Amino acid sequence: MTKLVSRPYDVRAAERLAASGILAPVARALAARGIEEPSDLVQEWSGMLPPNTLSGTRAAAERLALARDRGEHVTIVADYDCDGATACSVGIRGLRMLGLSVDYFVPDRVIHGYGLTDRVVDIVAARKPRPDVILTVDNGISSVKAVEHARSLGIEVIVTDHHLPGPLVPECACIVNPNLAGCDFPSKALAGVGVIYYVLLALRALLRERGDFTAQTQPRLDTLVDLVALGTVADVVKLDKNNRILVAQGLKRIRSGRTHPGIAALFSIAGKDMLRASVRDFGFAIGPRINAAGRLGTMENGIECLLADDPEEALRYARSLNEINTERRELEGEMQAAAETALEAIDLENAAAVSLFNPTFNEGVVGLVASRIKERINRPVIAFAPTDSGRLKGSGRSIPGIHLRDMLDLVAKELPDVVKTFGGHAMAAGLTIERDGFEDFSRAFERTVRAHCTPETFEKIVLTDGGLAPDEISERLCREVEHQIWGQGFEAPLFANEFTVLSQTLVKDAHLKMKLGLGGAVYDAIFFRHTEALVGTPKLAYRPDINEFRGRRTVQLVVEAADDPA
Repeated sequence: MTKLVSRPYDVRAAERLAASGILAPVARALAARGIEEPSDLVQEWSGMLPPNTLSGTRAAAERLALARDRGEHVTIVADYDCDGATACSVGIRGLRMLGLSVDYFVPDRVIHGYGLTDRVVDIVAARKPRPDVILTVDNGISSVKAVEHARSLGIEVIVTDHHLPGPLVPECACIVNPNLAGCDFPSKALAGVGVIYYVLLALRALLRERGDFTAQTQPRLDTLVDLVALGTVADVVKLDKNNRILVAQGLKRIRSGRTHPGIAALFSIAGKDMLRASVRDFGFAIGPRINAAGRLGTMENGIECLLADDPEEALRYARSLNEINTERRELEGEMQAAAETALEAIDLENAAAVSLFNPTFNEGVVGLVASRIKERINRPVIAFAPTDSGRLKGSGRSIPGIHLRDMLDLVAKELPDVVKTFGGHAMAAGLTIERDGFEDFSRAFERTVRAHCTPETFEKIVLTDGGLAPDEISERLCREVEHQIWGQGFEAPLFANEFTVLSQTLVKDAHLKMKLGLGGAVYDAIFFRHTEALVGTPKLAYRPDINEFRGRRTVQLVVEAADDPA
């Protein structure tokens, strides 16, 4: 059941924002997201939190400066998602700009697993040049044993990460993580790429203090912000004020044509207009093409694309990433169809959670399938794939009110011989189980979730920003919405009205195309991935969008949800 609920908002804050010239509907939406003053919407560098406010950046800068002075070699160990790829690219480019010798290693999801491990340490230690320092990006906070192993080999480790730490943290040269206990940095939502960017800013500041650079001769680290913006959006971290500034500055560079060749090539191959780059482009077009490399192979293609300085070389990598992404989409479609078939045998009305396994599933794509199924049935879903070890690797997604990692902790205590490893957070988690324990796990997971929820938990609540009058649905509204930076934790406005359905038809047997009436005005509308006809005067949640067709611009309503009748 879907229920549309209007977000509460601070009326006085909305009035202040409207008085500054912001359209009233947008002002209400901003106030509902905690914006109190126009100054809260600053998108300039001056509003960014200073590097010295992030604990550990000074210590990291001093160790990297020492490596620079000694001529030591640094190896970056990255994660295999888009955040990790952009963090690696920012680290490589930035450290080279600042005069350090640096290369990288990115683990293979299937062969090496996640993050810095003993095996990864041994691999990079055997390479030439042998690293004096390992610098982790977007991982490392849980690599206690691997850091100790590196130290035994005479290699120091600097950890830069943003994931939540466990009870023990690595004993290493330094740790930079906004979520580390005792760190007062206000932007806990900084992505992995944002963390390494802050380290670079701190290192440049230190080198400037020492006289290695002046304000005029120092490297322009702002040239890296397009990569920072991409990784921040792709990792779906909360777009708080600090992250919105980084994303806004990155988009500004891309729209002005001053982006890296790899990003330009990815925009071209995705058929997106770089001059009108948006957060949605990062999240739905560019990020997935990079992520696909880590899901179905090695992330080196993605990193090399972002490191390429030659446009032709960048385009070759972008084409390769596009081919991998096409393969990923096809594989995901096949897995989705198999998952939908499996769901037919499940009594979803009486199921609190769903576990899915198919021997054809790919472990790099199961998270996407779990996410899609979760969105459709509004239940926690874990999808499992076979691994070369003979065990099953699962990736799960949850809904508000059910902490997935805590549920897995309870199941692991009940089935210690089945659940071998697990980790994650409230909304997403991963685990490994014994193959012959799938049925036991499935029953225990469903039983555990059921014991910690109520029927109301499974009501799908869609938060909206209230209704619009017909004269408020305009191109100006669309442009003003586009001017702000929206994303995870700072969602774009979603309005809700009761409409008269004047006509409706299916497009490609998958999407409902309609004409909707509101107060005498008629609007074209599209309801993606919805095939059931609407009846009566439904209340719909929608976002106005500018539709361009044959040079003509009109406002189209993109419907996101329909209120189920009580």
